[in-house]
Amino acid sequence: MQIKPLILLVALTISFVTIGHAQPQNFVIKNGFGIGGGVTQLDIISDNFETMPGSGWMVLASATGDLPHKWYNMSYVMQMSENTVGISGRMTDDVAGNEMIDYSLFTAQVGLIMHIKLIGANMTLDLGPQLQYNGKLEVKNAIHNDYFINGYGTLGAEDIKNISQINGNGMAGVSAGYGPLKVRAQYMYGITNIFKKLNDQNLNIGDAPKFEGNQSLWAFTAIFTF
Repeated sequence: MQIKPLILLVALTISFVTIGHAQPQNFVIKNGFGIGGGVTQLDIISDNFETMPGSGWMVLASATGDLPHKWYNMSYVMQMSENTVGISGRMTDDVAGNEMIDYSLFTAQVGLIMHIKLIGANMTLDLGPQLQYNGKLEVKNAIHNDYFINGYGTLGAEDIKNISQINGNGMAGVSAGYGPLKVRAQYMYGITNIFKKLNDQNLNIGDAPKFEGNQSLWAFTAIFTF
């Protein structure tokens, strides 16, 4: 499974959060873990395609180092989600049309997040980088498999599924809550070109510009910490 390296990475990074009793400490670090889930909205920002944001879901697990005497906390997070996004297409290559072809995209991210304390640990500003593995861009409805992408003569809906599968994101968000329950709103922007791999596939696009696209993902989650 492709996701196993991500799970291993999370296990290793969690171990760095745990206090070693042999290490001298000037203050107490309180370790915590969290699990949660919620809803997402995905878009891919691109000049090559006309897109429409689609909804999805997310589950996550985190390991947090609570630093009582600092103005921030740190956490390692693993997130998995399945999202949809629409791309404008048409039924045949020689007839005009504008129908959204729905694609599904599975993603898994690992990230290091700094939680800047706005109101103690009850409200934080969350910032950090993420490494993402994602699957192919899969056509959701089989009736769209033979459709064509608008803006191109003979580019088929199935032709653009082999996108880049390793990508980097920047994340910003806000978490708020009291006790074991928190809610989080976060925005993830792809800093790498998720369509880069399409440029190596000799697709029939004539003199059209190279494919470029950046992921734009909103997530709204509830997290139970313990």
